[in-house]
Amino acid sequence: MNRCGLLPVVLNLGILISGRGSNMDAILTAIKSEKIRNVKPRVVISSKPDVAGLKVASEKHGVPIEVIPGQSLKGWDYDQKLVEALKRHGVVPETGLVCLAGFMRIISPEFVRAFRMRILNIHPALLPSFPGLHAQRQALEYGAKVTGCTVHFVDEGVDSGPVILQKAVPVLDADTEETLSDRILLQEHELYPEAVRLIAEGKIRIEGRAVSVLR
Repeated sequence: MNRCGLLPVVLNLGILISGRGSNMDAILTAIKSEKIRNVKPRVVISSKPDVAGLKVASEKHGVPIEVIPGQSLKGWDYDQKLVEALKRHGVVPETGLVCLAGFMRIISPEFVRAFRMRILNIHPALLPSFPGLHAQRQALEYGAKVTGCTVHFVDEGVDSGPVILQKAVPVLDADTEETLSDRILLQEHELYPEAVRLIAEGKIRIEGRAVSVLR
């Protein structure tokens, strides 16, 4: 039984994106408004150049940005560049947290091991249901009546790490993939910052795969 490591006074945050970065924006906005305390955004890294999220990070929030393209690189060949960039900005396993926010690459086992229980992701479904791509489409095709979103620790599998928080979203008869995605995204923007806040405040306890919130 343990909490999520021995947390420093200030948690150094790195955020990985590949697009508009709306969840990144939600986290950074919560930090700026002091809904999340004791977290310092150190860097936003994109796997793609010229995406909207880079401008939001640098111009709206004043966070340093980097682009690490890697179309020809896979696995650890790419991820070691991420780890090097994170460390340059002070995001290290002992004092850091890495948030995946629409980062469209599969994290390598080596990266996971380097930042064990220090990498978070948000997925637009109630895991373990509908992992992987097109989760909203999967829910509609299955005929699910309820779906939602999940913040979880990243492990070596795909959307298989221990669940931190979840939020349910009803599936309406008239829903399309787009309308369902939009409603889930609104909940993501609340859930992800809340998970970061709980970790920063040392209110997460992990026992096996079970994650408890200490109130």
